[in-house]
Amino acid sequence: MSALDTLRGGLVVSCQPVDDGPMDRPEIVAAMAAAAVAGGANGLRIEGVDNLVAVRQVVSVPIIGILKRDLDDSPVRITPYLADVKALAEAGADIIAYDATDRPRPETTAAIVAAIHAARALAMADCSTLADGQRALAEGAAILGTTLSGYTAETKDRVEGVDHDLIHAFHQLGGFVMAEGRVNTPELAGSAMAAGADAVTVGTALTRLEHVTGWFQSAVAQAVEARS
Repeated sequence: MSALDTLRGGLVVSCQPVDDGPMDRPEIVAAMAAAAVAGGANGLRIEGVDNLVAVRQVVSVPIIGILKRDLDDSPVRITPYLADVKALAEAGADIIAYDATDRPRPETTAAIVAAIHAARALAMADCSTLADGQRALAEGAAILGTTLSGYTAETKDRVEGVDHDLIHAFHQLGGFVMAEGRVNTPELAGSAMAAGADAVTVGTALTRLEHVTGWFQSAVAQAVEARS
């Protein structure tokens, strides 16, 4: 069965702990990944070569690999270099995700996709707009993700909930659609599938304990304040 067949109709868990937090260690990321698969995840999204190597040893489901970088001369953070593609493929990624937005970058999106293909992996385009998806499909991306909707200057007004409109627009284009970004409840995951997604990625709500704890702590504090 192909990676896309395995992911279709299922859940991808993004095991990305808070940077430099107490859970930001390859062995803990691997444990998260194994737990996610035990819970029914069809695939995983893993950041970093060391984390990917550790996860690949304990799971057999498809892994979407990424490398995040903070660049001085570009807002692009997700897999910006051709060398990143090579490193992720060698670490065991079945699918490699990259920033597919139309922003200044060190390597062109077409070159990134070509490098992914050369590494015998599938390309996932992390998009923010319909135009991003159209360009990504033309360049050979196998998966269109709504990952960056709300995280670019062009889409800064889309900061609440899942971008159902973009999911539906990508579905109309054809290809494989991954709903990703602010999928924080089971209900939102279901609504993303109803909008036309082929699969859904959930990250923060499952693997960033600090953030989820903060949600509950805030709710408790607000209730206490209202009661007093």
